[in-house]
Amino acid sequence: MYFAIHVLDKPNQLSRRIALREAHRQRLRQLQQENRVLFAGPLCQENGEPIGSLVVAEFENLEAAKTWAAEDPYMLGGVYGQPDIRSFSQSFPC
Repeated sequence: MYFAIHVLDKPNQLSRRIALREAHRQRLRQLQQENRVLFAGPLCQENGEPIGSLVVAEFENLEAAKTWAAEDPYMLGGVYGQPDIRSFSQSFPC
């Protein structure tokens, strides 16, 4: 089952986000290698500055998605605020 993990950064976390970016991306690469990530990327302001993230990936259940999100370097490093995690059903493209 796919889950969408939507989370905004806490205020003034850009430098910490940059410092933790590679560790965050490595976890996404692991999902990709397991063929579990549908898509992922930063949520940005109009100027391109990242202010959050959206990850849509396959997890066994909601608890597994919550656990994965809680262990993300951005979460552990204090960059992220509270994530919103919902089941996701892809309709397009079909």
